[in-house]
Amino acid sequence: QVQVVESGGGLVQPGGSLRLSCAASGFILSINPMAWYRQAPGKQRELVASIGRGGNSNYADSVKGRFTISRDNAKNTVYLQMNSLKPEDTGVYYCMATLWSNYWGQGTQVTVSS
Repeated sequence: QVQVVESGGGLVQPGGSLRLSCAASGFILSINPMAWYRQAPGKQRELVASIGRGGNSNYADSVKGRFTISRDNAKNTVYLQMNSLKPEDTGVYYCMATLWSNYWGQGTQVTVSS
């Protein structure tokens, strides 16, 4: 059974850091594209970062230079390191795996506030 489970969200002050994790089961993460999305209150879900089969990564302009997507093949886990967080980074962060269709996790809440 294909499943992705996010963790690592929480409340952080502006300028702080968080690392989100997405644990995958039922498939080999390293050979499938993975992505992080986020959805702020009242807004559409947007792509934050993605990592392809070859390890190439892409980022939304709003997070370039602050966020880093990576994966640990041995742990079948993908991460999103978020630094220099801003209040506008607040939202629910979702992990997505692209296999024969897209599989989504339940999301993890990130709140950036003083």
